[in-house]
Amino acid sequence: MGYLFLCYAKCTTCSKARNFLETKGIVFEERDIKKMNPSREEIQKWQQKSGLPLKRFFNTSGILYRSLELARRLPKMSENEMLDILASDGMIVKRPILTDEKVVLVGFNEEEWKKHL
Repeated sequence: MGYLFLCYAKCTTCSKARNFLETKGIVFEERDIKKMNPSREEIQKWQQKSGLPLKRFFNTSGILYRSLELARRLPKMSENEMLDILASDGMIVKRPILTDEKVVLVGFNEEEWKKHL
């Protein structure tokens, strides 16, 4: 299986990441994070595989993040509550996400992606 690339069409960072992947000749399946948001199980699996704290999966610059006052609420939330919120709407999830059986990359950092790909 190849890479799964979760992105949002109107996101400029996602466009940069897509261009990076295409330039490197990396084959991927693209999934619109807004139309088909990640499930609770997917997020939990990616978090465990990546070793990242769950809070890194939140799109902290998004409108939904601010309207739900998550900056204030997250520190008091359990992981189960965080997973429920992340799975409720793809726009609250940090993007892009690139994953396969070995790696999970959250957000686009070209140097980090070069290192892992």
